[in-house]
Order: sequence, then structure tokens, then C-alpha cells
Amino acid sequence: MAAAQRILLTGATGQDGSYLVDQLSGEGHEIHALIRPGDLLPADDRVIWRTGDLADTQSLVDIVDEVEPDIVFNLAGISSVAFSWQQPLATVEVSGAAVAALIEASWRLQERKGRTVRFVQASSSEIFGSAIESPQTETTPVRPASPYGAAKALGHSLMGIYRSRGMHASSAILYNHESPRRPETFVTRKITAQVARIAAGLEETLQLGNLDSRRDWGWAPDYVDAMVRMADAESGGDYVIATGRTHSVRDFAGAAFLRAGVLDWQDRLEVDDRFKRPADVAEMRGDPSRAREELGWSPTLAFEEIVGAMVEHDLALVRAAS
Repeated sequence: MAAAQRILLTGATGQDGSYLVDQLSGEGHEIHALIRPGDLLPADDRVIWRTGDLADTQSLVDIVDEVEPDIVFNLAGISSVAFSWQQPLATVEVSGAAVAALIEASWRLQERKGRTVRFVQASSSEIFGSAIESPQTETTPVRPASPYGAAKALGHSLMGIYRSRGMHASSAILYNHESPRRPETFVTRKITAQVARIAAGLEETLQLGNLDSRRDWGWAPDYVDAMVRMADAESGGDYVIATGRTHSVRDFAGAAFLRAGVLDWQDRLEVDDRFKRPADVAEMRGDPSRAREELGWSPTLAFEEIVGAMVEHDLALVRAAS
């Protein structure tokens, strides 16, 4: 990426946003990041914080006009499929309508200034829902199976629409990607945090929903790097960001238990129907060929290494608290 770019980033306080700040600040860019009204201002002087709300589209337009960014990374939105079933309207507003406001404001800025404004949208494999083919590619039909997927599908489609208007707009179709920075509301971090407590003798069992769901899990910093490469590419486009390999929730739990030294892990694992989703896709696997060929991108960590890094982090937290 060219030096000294002015960046507008939403979702800076989330997993992906925090890694993106690490990467962009290390490259010397000027980062303006969105924070909601009333939220505690993060103690991070690498970022210029801007107050705005994804549910208030005019505030988003105002921020784009004030910052006049060279690149917009939209990583914010509802991050939980389960939550989207509880709050479908809020999900569509925050993860769909907000995207429309941001990219329209960016396009108007481009027209007004006569210079390119690049836009990278964090999309999701959930846009494919019950996919008709495996692995999924950029041409797989979009057919979401949840309110979360539907909202993401809107944002994803807008990238193509604005590319046709002359924007450098990219959609990062992100498959599941994890790290120690995931909150425990996500099943992967729930697993590693609970396994660490079990290994320390603080808990006895781990309760999960569908153990047979298979997902394509990658390393979050790798996926953030893919989005930076999209912004730096000659033209915008849609890219599946995935590893091409799947593992089940049971596999993830087993790998976490073994890394923590809990050998009788199958006796510690329990199924709780409360954690099952209304409509859970059995398997999602992405084909990252286009990202590899056009962006020079590829994953750096294997599945076991990702699980291991998360478990070691949570074991350290347990030891520090004892």
C-alpha cells in the first residue's frame, strides 16, 4: 500500500479491527476509527477516534465527509449469527443499511474530489447459506440462511454495484477466522477459555451445541492481511478468504483439550440444545484460489496451531488469575 494513506476504519475495537490497526499503523498510515457515542475512548494514540453510530446513517456520511479518506475498511456490524436471529431488524440496519450509507458517501467523495476512494467490505461465508456447491467460490450463488447472512449479502452485493459505477470496491468473503482476541461469545473462544479452566481444575465439563458442524477455520491476522492486499490491488473485486480445509466443532474441542493436556476430553464434552441455532449450515468450505493467484495471499497457520495459540493464551490468563 502506498505510504501515508488516510484510512477510515469501522470496527477498530473488534478482533479484526485491532489487528488491522496493528498492521496499518506499522506501515505509517493515518487511521481514523469509528467509536459509538458513550463508549469509553480506547487508550490508543495510533488512532484518531471519531464518534458515530452504524445505526445513524447520517453520522456515517458526516464522518466520511470530515475525514475524506483514501481508503475505507468497513469491518463493523453485528458479529453473531445467533444474535441476528434475536434482533433481525437491528442486524439489517447495522450490517446492511450502514454499508449503503458508507459506500454512497465514499462514492460522492470520489466524484467531488476527482480521486480514487477505495472501499473494502468485510463480508462473510454466511452469504452462501446452504451452499449448493463445495468448496464455495466467488461465483457460488448467494443464498443466505440467517438474518446475519442476509445483511452481509446486501453489503456484498453493493460492492459489485459500486464497482460498476467506477469505484475500487472489494468484498472480502471471510470464512471463520480466530485468535486469542475473539470474545468468549464465539464458540471457538468459549471452547479454549473453558478448556483452560477445566485443565486448571476450576470446571468439570464443556457444553456445546451442534458438535458436527464443520467450518473452514483460519488465523485472523492472515485474513486482515488479505483485506489490506485487496485495498492495494490494481482494481477492486470479490475474494474468498479461507483455508480450503474444514474441521468440526468436535475437532476444535478435541484439539483444545489435548493441547491443554486433558486426555479424557470426550467424557468432558456435553451437548446442550440451548446452544443450537435455528438453522445451522452443516459445512462451509471456501476456495481461496483467486486470492492466492491475484493477491499473492495464503494462510500462514495450520488449524492445530491456531487452536494451540488460543489455548496457550487462555491457560496464561487462568494462571495469572490464580
